Amino acid sequence: MENTYPKVYRFDRFRIDPRERLLFKEGEAIYLAPKVFDTLLYLVENRGKLLLKDVLLNEVWNGNFVEENNLAQNISQLRKVLGETRDRHFIETVPTKGYRFVCNVLVEDNAQTISAPEPAAEPDPIHSSDQGFHPPNTRYVRNGDVNIAYQVLGDGPIDIVFVMGWVSHLEYFWKHELFADFLRSLAGFSRLILFDKRGTGLSDRVPESRLPTLEERMDDVRAVMDAVGSEKAVLFGVSEGGPMCGLFGATYPQRTLGLMMFGTYARRLQCEGFPHGITEDELNRFLNEMLENWGTPIGLETRAPSMMNDERFRDWWAEYLRMGVSPGAAVALSRMNSEIDVRGVLPTIRVPALVMHREGDICLGLEEGRFVAQQIPNSRFVELVGDDHLPFLGDSETVVALVRDFVSELDRSANLKTGLLSVVCVKSEKSADSSAIKLALEEYGYHQPLYGISEKDGQVYAGFDGPVKAINCAFSIRDDLRKRLIEISAGIHTGECELASSGFGGFPLELGGLVAEKAPAGVVATSRTVKDLVAGSGLKFEEFGEVTDKSFGDSWRVYEVTGRT
Repeated sequence: MENTYPKVYRFDRFRIDPRERLLFKEGEAIYLAPKVFDTLLYLVENRGKLLLKDVLLNEVWNGNFVEENNLAQNISQLRKVLGETRDRHFIETVPTKGYRFVCNVLVEDNAQTISAPEPAAEPDPIHSSDQGFHPPNTRYVRNGDVNIAYQVLGDGPIDIVFVMGWVSHLEYFWKHELFADFLRSLAGFSRLILFDKRGTGLSDRVPESRLPTLEERMDDVRAVMDAVGSEKAVLFGVSEGGPMCGLFGATYPQRTLGLMMFGTYARRLQCEGFPHGITEDELNRFLNEMLENWGTPIGLETRAPSMMNDERFRDWWAEYLRMGVSPGAAVALSRMNSEIDVRGVLPTIRVPALVMHREGDICLGLEEGRFVAQQIPNSRFVELVGDDHLPFLGDSETVVALVRDFVSELDRSANLKTGLLSVVCVKSEKSADSSAIKLALEEYGYHQPLYGISEKDGQVYAGFDGPVKAINCAFSIRDDLRKRLIEISAGIHTGECELASSGFGGFPLELGGLVAEKAPAGVVATSRTVKDLVAGSGLKFEEFGEVTDKSFGDSWRVYEVTGRT
């Protein structure tokens, strides 16, 4: 049917007819849901002005109380419809405050006649975030004997590696519009690199007893970066992805431009001197719930409380979890994540770091994120409004704006001279055995090279980029030398070392030496830091004493490695 109206708004290639409630792009009508249209109209009518979120919520929903997430969804949908890019903006986000329409608008009082088409059916956000958008292709890189699935989106000047927490599935990222729009926003100013951790999603499944350690996850990140030709990247870790990204940044500062962590933690379980996190009983209740109810939207009440009553989101979340991992693996993964403790690593991070956490996060309390930021030198902590644990919900526009600002300020020429190493100290009662020890270390084969070998006071040291590699080396060297009738002990500590072309040095050598001195002949011993970093490795430990650093008087617990997988 034909309609006549006296006033229209024109901007860019678009025209708005307020009376007929239609948006046109180059003469073609675009269907918008009623509240999405109302949001656009109010922004255009108040162009150039900062509109506070509570004002927009009140105007669009006529004073009825609704979650702020509804407004964020409307803004995200409008950006998609208007075709915003890195260089083409219509709606500006003012972090924590509101939005502003920034495009020039022409108001016309020129009556004309158009044909109003029948509204098209709203797209189903579970199975498509944009009918014209095709998710990036999934590719694979082989790391050892495991294939890792990855995707790349965008062509921005800086690489961002996005590490999803708990469970992931690359292709299901794109099957809900909120997650898809969030990723596309990040890719608007970066080259966004996504991957599924081994054992989850589209990457090779592994036995539940061999889920990836933090060290293996780091190796997978490096393999993906190598596959896409990324020399340096910013790592963005969500929830449990935060500890892994922190460990990566400390270990490979030469490949890390910066770190971003969202809703993260240093240690999941409470312990003496650490009141944050959950109790063992709370963990066990959640593990039992997973065994009984996997396949339902489990965990939604703590991870996405604003979406609890959204049936389409609940359906997507349940399907996302089912496709991402099996019930048994989900339990094993959660148990392993609860054993992670990177408190000893955080102070060694020297790359720029941004820690974001929502004030009402139920899954991981605000104090957990604040603790992480306090432990990382010169990091920035941002407390966000809301209670959703997932970054693509709630005010995700503010998250994207913070990320954009953070990466734009990074110094790409920085060249750090320190890094996190796992140092093995090998000693024998006979000083003459040091030559045989050095030779055995030089001949030791592993898929990652040694950082170097050094000798001090009759003790031989080797540096590795991971504690499991260091432990495997120590056992291999012990068994090899035992065949030559040489009995050794080994001490291992993970800490910050000075790195140079001539080798490495620093406190980890001293502490590794103290641990080796404490260990009886034939024993491979580690500091507590090493034990805390190898969750999921299958290694078993038994405490047998402590050592004291004479310079500072600090005491360190010492553990014998008593079992290997």
